[in-house]
Amino acid sequence: MKVLFLGDVVGKSGCDFVARHLGSIKKTYGVDACIINGENSAEGNGITPDSARMLFDAGADVITTGNHVLKRKEIFPKLDEQNGIIRPANYHHSAPGTGVFVLDKLRWQLCVINLQGQAGMEPCGNPFEKIDQLLQELPYKNILVDFHAEMTSEKKAMGYYLDGRVSAVLGTHTHVQTADERILPKGTAYITDAGMCGGKNSVLGVKREIIIQKFLTNLPVRFEYDHQDMELNAVLIEIDNASGKAQDIQRIRIEE
Repeated sequence: MKVLFLGDVVGKSGCDFVARHLGSIKKTYGVDACIINGENSAEGNGITPDSARMLFDAGADVITTGNHVLKRKEIFPKLDEQNGIIRPANYHHSAPGTGVFVLDKLRWQLCVINLQGQAGMEPCGNPFEKIDQLLQELPYKNILVDFHAEMTSEKKAMGYYLDGRVSAVLGTHTHVQTADERILPKGTAYITDAGMCGGKNSVLGVKREIIIQKFLTNLPVRFEYDHQDMELNAVLIEIDNASGKAQDIQRIRIEE
């Protein structure tokens, strides 16, 4: 099984760029399943039904999210439908939606789990305890975890904590693709951050002038996404269906 995972898509221009390139990427690499982090896919951040539809139309099978997912209330009904958009599983039980989705293609199944880190993030449940609970309940071999977290140390710890227990642990949230993709000792594919799909000359997808001004003055600013000179960052993971172990992981980067 070849699984393509795209890092955080930023704004409508990010969705458009993914739509222009995803088909050819899937064809070139023989992709069986495509997972996209869409928590910044709406203008002004968050995810909306429209931005989710754009990603599904582009070729996503599952959309993961993160700390901005609940900022747009119009997405709540879509989360409750449980049709492929998930939010971090370690949110409070009262939050709409769920943190797990099973992609069933008959000849194989892929369980996708979304978690959020605690260090430097908004309060949420312990992701290590939550994943232990989920793995006791879920009967699947092929499991991909999107760990949406700020701290490199927390992401690395999660990777080794789950090594041999899941197929892949892929970090998101920091929007900068890291160069540490690897197969961990017990067979789990890992990368600290998959990167983003957004303006390559931006600061994490936001117009660089705005962020520079914020650092210069320490005054509040209104974020605006950069829609110029786009880049797409992703990873491709090959999983052995029989064992659930990862056989390969490679980074993919496309830019204008």
